[in-house]
Amino acid sequence: MKLLIVTHVTHKIENNVLWAYGPYVRELRLWQKYTDELIIVAPLERDSVTPIDLPYSNGAIDFREVPSFNILNLRQVILTMLNLPKIILSVWAASKDCDHIHLRCPGNMGLVGSIVQIFFRNKPKTAKYAGNWDWSSKQPLTYRIQQLILRNTLISKNMKVLVYGDWNETKNILPFFTASYSNKDIIPTELRDISPRRTVNLIFVGRLHSGKQPSKCVDVVNILIRRGIKCRLDFYGSGPELDSLSQRVSELGLDEEIRIHGNVDSIRLIEAYKKAHFLVFLSKSEGWPKAVAESMFWGCVPLTTPVSCVEEMVGYGDRGDIISLGAPEVASRIVHYINSSKEYIDKAGRAMTWSRQYTLEKFEKEIQKLLS
Repeated sequence: MKLLIVTHVTHKIENNVLWAYGPYVRELRLWQKYTDELIIVAPLERDSVTPIDLPYSNGAIDFREVPSFNILNLRQVILTMLNLPKIILSVWAASKDCDHIHLRCPGNMGLVGSIVQIFFRNKPKTAKYAGNWDWSSKQPLTYRIQQLILRNTLISKNMKVLVYGDWNETKNILPFFTASYSNKDIIPTELRDISPRRTVNLIFVGRLHSGKQPSKCVDVVNILIRRGIKCRLDFYGSGPELDSLSQRVSELGLDEEIRIHGNVDSIRLIEAYKKAHFLVFLSKSEGWPKAVAESMFWGCVPLTTPVSCVEEMVGYGDRGDIISLGAPEVASRIVHYINSSKEYIDKAGRAMTWSRQYTLEKFEKEIQKLLS
């Protein structure tokens, strides 16, 4: 079977090997196991491979490069209009050549793919919508268009749409999940003691941009330090907020308490999760945030915002805390747990038990069903 992947994820080629963002490739390797050939239509960049990138598995891959595009300013709008015919034709040709169409949404390429698939009514299709499916949330117009097309069973024939959370919608909308770890990673993991005498270890994992509000994590540390609480915050990730974040840490005199590590490999990240008491993750928009599920897998309690299916993930407060008011509320919750260590340990244990249900093996079985 030839499986087509239409994605906005930028790819790289090094030593004739195709690479891309690690968590994305880790999932695509599972799809690849049940195909004879992958056809990938995606942008290509000439940057060097980074620690967060991974190579695809050995196997037949037909990579078809298209220009990356957006409509954030007038220049980009003009370039997009010039490149759009080529992009549409590339997706169209690949759709003709494949046996199964798989769209990665939401994104610019997902939008093109969701429109093109309308004309291939008889081909089996899947779309993984990795963003927030909640119709009541604030979304970009292009995301709304993709949702409208994908949920419409009249124009999206033979389409199964994989979404995070159970939204009780049309019959082609399937609740789904994602996974980072294997059954072999389910090992005894000691839960961290927490008390007024110990340093509280906080962690942020994700892209450093305004939508994930990493600066509020700095505010949390600043509040705790002023209350006389020993704490440490480790940032893992990179992005446009990196320089301003570093500057803010220095201005507040928190260089000893806060470290910014950039992108690191999965082994180092696991070790960080194992040491952390809390994940502080105050993102404005998510689908199934891997950082939340990963932290829970290692007994780290997430303090996070009520977006998409996150409330379901943390059991509406049973295995993590939902934060609505920002940094002061996070600091108050941490202080509460410092003085209620048994409650903290119990919640961390429930978080770990829940997350360890969602392994790569279970994920692979679900993918196999979709392609059979």
